[in-house]
Amino acid sequence: MARSENGEFSHFQPDSWVRLRTLVALRWVAILGQVLAVMAARHLFNLDLDMGLFAAAIGLSVLANTVFIFVYPQNKRLAEREVAAMLMFDTFQIAAVLFLSGGLNNPFAILIVAPVTVAATALTLRSTFIVALVAYASTTLIAFINLPLQTEAGVIMRMPDIFIFGFWGAILITIGFLGLYAHQLTTEMRSMSQALLATQMALAREQKLTDLGGVVAAAAHELGTPLATITLVSSELADELQDNQAHLDDAKLIREQADRCRDILRSMGKVGKDDMMVRQVPLSAIVEEAAEPHANRGISIRIQVGDDNIDASDQPVLIRRPEIVHGLRNLIQNAVDFASSTIWIDLCWTDRAISIRIADDGAGYAPHVIGNIGEPFVGRRKTGKKDKNRPEYEGMGLGLFIAKTLLERTGAELSFSNGTDPYTGEPHPGQRSGAIVVAIWDRGPQGIEAEVKNPALAENVQFAV
Repeated sequence: MARSENGEFSHFQPDSWVRLRTLVALRWVAILGQVLAVMAARHLFNLDLDMGLFAAAIGLSVLANTVFIFVYPQNKRLAEREVAAMLMFDTFQIAAVLFLSGGLNNPFAILIVAPVTVAATALTLRSTFIVALVAYASTTLIAFINLPLQTEAGVIMRMPDIFIFGFWGAILITIGFLGLYAHQLTTEMRSMSQALLATQMALAREQKLTDLGGVVAAAAHELGTPLATITLVSSELADELQDNQAHLDDAKLIREQADRCRDILRSMGKVGKDDMMVRQVPLSAIVEEAAEPHANRGISIRIQVGDDNIDASDQPVLIRRPEIVHGLRNLIQNAVDFASSTIWIDLCWTDRAISIRIADDGAGYAPHVIGNIGEPFVGRRKTGKKDKNRPEYEGMGLGLFIAKTLLERTGAELSFSNGTDPYTGEPHPGQRSGAIVVAIWDRGPQGIEAEVKNPALAENVQFAV
């Protein structure tokens, strides 16, 4: 998957996806089938066939395969134009064999659909359409122009015209239906594969940040004592060197740099998560961490912990998982992107469930989009003029997909709705009228909560006096 300059993921291009060896193998199967069909028709059903013409038509495919095997390496991958050209050649070759064997009177005429189906799974819609046009033209041509099938006794085997017309129409419909169906299904599978890859990359990035924070926190802890010693000794030296200005300045410089090292390590270790006491955090702390990168984007973020019936001090304690942080961060980012002035994050819990509700005062989800929320590569909501304080992300719908996938991975159930019904498409600043996302987790032993809410510290040891 490629990344654009602004960091977004771009679609894969179906260039150089298909190996030459794959098409060559498929063609060998087709050649074998054609040879067996011709031999059976000639010797089992006593049909009068011009074996020389059949040998020429089938031999053309054999020659093409032989050239490809000896001229090109086995691992060669074909460009889209090359794949389309090979499939059009196969279409013409099948049409030639059908022309020699009665055209649409031959029940094997349905095989002309095969190259179009292969094109639909490997090529773009434009190339698939070109291959389909060649198949349409070839089918129509052999329906009117063909060498009739006849037995050695001279009996011509021909279906009634109405059956020929029906078979012709059925083949054309099959080409269009299978082509579109296979192309749509393959496109969705590719999109899902790309989106899942983006999700894995996002989760890996969050996990790396978490691991890095743990390393830095451990380093800050280990270096704390020597830095404190350096600071203490340099302070004592500064007191003793009051009469030596040059050495006094050096001692002060050492102390200042030691303090600076301590501050840097403290700042870098702010997100350290190696200690289980830090891994277990209150629900509100995880939400605040997820919202922190968007706190200075010109939108007010209001976090409400509990309600009148819930004691905010008794909130659930969760294990800090990268999936939860990154998933909530994407949901909050989406809300900030489209809010007018405010977003609200409501944290609620009962004995059975934990819920996080994110609402904004933007325009909300369009009715034709809301049913597809969470699918990859769904177009973003339209907005008016951009605010320089809120740079919007020109994404492809991956943000909500990643958020939904990561949060569902932790056991959450997500729902998307609008704050206004019916949909108006207009923001209402200061009101919960825009998009609403609700994430709900069941509480239980396999949930997201820490098994021990407040792990005990080690026993205090009395200092000897």
